[in-house]
Amino acid sequence: MNFIILLYYSLILFLIGLWGLVVIRNNLLSLLLSVELMLFGISFSFLFFSLILDDLTGQFITFFILTIAAAESAVGLALLVLYYRLRGLIDIDFIITLKG
Repeated sequence: MNFIILLYYSLILFLIGLWGLVVIRNNLLSLLLSVELMLFGISFSFLFFSLILDDLTGQFITFFILTIAAAESAVGLALLVLYYRLRGLIDIDFIITLKG
């Protein structure tokens, strides 16, 4: 199996997440999904290097990254729902202009 192609797939996932984080910044949900894509891209690269090196360390790191990503998603979505209930929108430009 050609592992370089698999590493390119993880790089493409990471770059799509980075592009969404930098360019698409419409609302908080797209930012949260972009961060998740970046974490999944990094996790895939750890998994592929774990397969290449025949070591379990990359798989353990991936497990911890996915656990932290799940907790981050839960907290982020809870804050997103709470903010939507209070303000009625989740536009990032409106949130940045708030002061306190």
